[in-house]
Amino acid sequence: MQYRQLGRSGLKVSALCLGTMNFGSRTSPTESFNILSEAVDAGINFIDTADQYGGDAGVGTTETILGQWLAQDSTRRHNAVIATKVHEPMSDAINDRGLSARHIQMACDASLKRLQVEHIDLYQMHHIDRATPIDEIWQAMDRLYQQGKITYVGSSNFPGWAIAQANERAMTRQHLGLVSEQGLYNLIERRAELEVLPACQEYGLGLIPWSPLAGGLLAAASSSGGRRQSPAMQQERQARAGQLQAFQTLCTDLGESPSNIALAWLLHQPGVSATIIGPGNIEQLTSTLRVPDINLSTDSLTKIDEIFPPCGAAPEAYAW
Repeated sequence: MQYRQLGRSGLKVSALCLGTMNFGSRTSPTESFNILSEAVDAGINFIDTADQYGGDAGVGTTETILGQWLAQDSTRRHNAVIATKVHEPMSDAINDRGLSARHIQMACDASLKRLQVEHIDLYQMHHIDRATPIDEIWQAMDRLYQQGKITYVGSSNFPGWAIAQANERAMTRQHLGLVSEQGLYNLIERRAELEVLPACQEYGLGLIPWSPLAGGLLAAASSSGGRRQSPAMQQERQARAGQLQAFQTLCTDLGESPSNIALAWLLHQPGVSATIIGPGNIEQLTSTLRVPDINLSTDSLTKIDEIFPPCGAAPEAYAW
């Protein structure tokens, strides 16, 4: 497994980050345990979750499953880099959501209990909260630092300006600030290149792309799975048939699956620390483990850009 620094921090994380959103909703606890164990055996040390994950099984279910797995063997916690998130509604209560200082404190305590750990390595703001002042957010995060409950803070789904604002305010408080941004980025959705990636690079955040396969669109058309066979996905495949066929042809020439090339492309992008993978079973996990070892030539990267063009030359394109 390849390891990279998480942004400007000294923390080393595996290039593949195990996403757990399926655990408890689409993947049983037993299968989830198997995936976690197989991933760790393969060298993956970066595990991402969120307090709201659980689907129909209920919010908090995914963290609970991960906590049960960690509790089976004390060495697992020592080696794992655990990331979770705060922001999304956890109940109908008006204050049981967002990034108020009150909710951050209570949500962190609840996550620690479900995960059965004493501290969270990377505590991520799941979304921007436009109603809460950034100084209040940093006050709450500073308190969690002081209590030894979190080690690093990251953002998720933040625009470039909010990344800049958050880190500028952190610097005035003489604190490290954000070390990572988990954002939507893949060959189909490249708008992160306009503002988010430049902001991450300027402030030293490692980007952690989610939905690297565009919800399955960049996987082989024959791939099984709920979302990949949905009417909306089939319609999108038809609309992009020429583009996807060109990509399939290139992947065939490279001797790799479209999924693996799409993941490998992300790891070739400047500023990307790790990419999320969200396997629903062992087979999906094992098929991606060699991705960090795939080396795409300059010619291959150029051909990929021709199939899936970059968004443009922002942010400097706006300046004159």
